Amino acid sequence: MKLIEWLRFSWDFANIPPLDLNLPAHYGIEPATAENEKELREVILRCFRLDPVWSPALHETLRMIDSWIGHALQSDRHVCLALRHGTRIIGASVISLDPANENHLSPGPCIAMEYRNRGFGSHLLEHSFHVLREASVMRALALTRSNTSVARFLYPKFQGVSAPIDRTPLLAA
Repeated sequence: MKLIEWLRFSWDFANIPPLDLNLPAHYGIEPATAENEKELREVILRCFRLDPVWSPALHETLRMIDSWIGHALQSDRHVCLALRHGTRIIGASVISLDPANENHLSPGPCIAMEYRNRGFGSHLLEHSFHVLREASVMRALALTRSNTSVARFLYPKFQGVSAPIDRTPLLAA
């Protein structure tokens, strides 16, 4: 049986410099609404399906993410951000506004494959941090598997600190 390693990333907003929330022309990030639910689900779930690191736990992970999206669109303690290119949703992030939560980014920035490596994950993470700061969250936490692209390239940005966790978290949000 293959050991699945999990990491908890944390960011202390007191130590993060001011964020650059500017996006290139024709792109925008805004809270999603229930009308966007189908497109949001497609973007987020496709990101996980196409990432081979998630394959060993894909079905369990997709069920959990599916419930997060539905909950976020119906709760005032969660926000789902949509990254748009014109009217098309090309990325999303689900954010818990509860300061006591163990996973504020559930899931964190998900970017459509054809838009990756252009800085949009960083922009979506910055906007997620902005929303958390506005909600008086002073320290953000995120859970992910080791060796994912967010663990290797995105979450270490903005002074993200990782620590292994000794249990499978079931990605609870």
